[in-house]
Amino acid sequence: LYSFAQQWLIDMLTNGFRGKLTLFWHNHFVTRFDTYDCSAYLYEYHKLLEEYALGNFRVFAHKMGITPAMLMYLNGNENEVESPNENYARELMELFTMGRDNGYTEDDIVEMSRALTGWRASWQTCEPSNFDTERFDNEEKTIFGQTGNWRNDEDPEHPDNVVNLIFTHRADETATNICQKLYRFFVANELDENIIAAMVTTFKNNNFEIAPVLRQLFKSEHFFDEANIGHHIKSPMEWYLSKLHTLEIPYTNETLSSIYWFSFELGQQLFLPVNVAGWPGHRSWINENALTRRWETTPYFSLWLDLNVLQNWVVLVKNLSNNSNNPTTITTALIDFMFAKGLPLPQDYVNATDVLKGDIPQNYFDDGSWNLDWEEAPYQLRDLVYYLMRLPSYQLN
Repeated sequence: LYSFAQQWLIDMLTNGFRGKLTLFWHNHFVTRFDTYDCSAYLYEYHKLLEEYALGNFRVFAHKMGITPAMLMYLNGNENEVESPNENYARELMELFTMGRDNGYTEDDIVEMSRALTGWRASWQTCEPSNFDTERFDNEEKTIFGQTGNWRNDEDPEHPDNVVNLIFTHRADETATNICQKLYRFFVANELDENIIAAMVTTFKNNNFEIAPVLRQLFKSEHFFDEANIGHHIKSPMEWYLSKLHTLEIPYTNETLSSIYWFSFELGQQLFLPVNVAGWPGHRSWINENALTRRWETTPYFSLWLDLNVLQNWVVLVKNLSNNSNNPTTITTALIDFMFAKGLPLPQDYVNATDVLKGDIPQNYFDDGSWNLDWEEAPYQLRDLVYYLMRLPSYQLN
């Protein structure tokens, strides 16, 4: 499990956006590794998340339902004609497509579960999933008022494919649910209904392709509106990885291992979300214990730094501040670089500047003799960065 998680951490550091979007879909199409315990199944599941992160959501939803990881996690493996299991059918509509209590009935769930029968996988053999016709309910089913011999055919374009019913007869509900989740992940937890409506229209008009929806959102004035910046609370993974990415901190296997376990302690373990609804996110990431733990782990970054990294920070700050020797200018430039909306109060900048000054006597700043080429400067910047990482505002994107 850890070797897969480690590679994913590397992917998130090197492939940025796709890695982050893959994490989003992992928290949407949830499975837990401990229910199937097969590396081949884990690989197939993660590969699908990555491949369709910006692909066609309709095909994505279909393919996810017949992956061994999902079959094992939501009991699709046990769903057969003589003994239907409604678990996956319910979550397919309630969580993965239409949204809770939104356009389906209990009868639809029962009938959907019948249509999803027949697919098998085995953690004991770890072989690919397969369709067993003898376990399939071959009678007609009525779903959303549509009667037919619906099935979860391997071909997502098959006319009798039951997943397509959701996208043809509950397109509005599905598009709205997914666009709301994307908005909450990338913008804010409080929804703007006009923006959501525009995203929904684009989603449906593009046959449920994900990329056009995100392209529209990211190019909008709304996305860059000052009022919409800095609302998203970083998950533990985002919090740790953003440090390495923004400040160009090199990573080793030990670094990645620490991030993996620190994030686990803070409630986010890759391939093991808390339940089928995923990590709730937003304010659940910040409570008294979690915030304190974030602060406590910040000094561990000193284990991953050497003088070369600190000198790189000196170069960075020289560029940000136009090689200023004014500690206020330097501190403000670094804050603007690290924070989505800066700090809330003028006194916050004063406090941060005092941290940068450290034990250097004030007269060296007054006469302008101190500068970023001083031997102490890299360590002053390190102390400032650590201080800034612990501030409440740094928990936000």
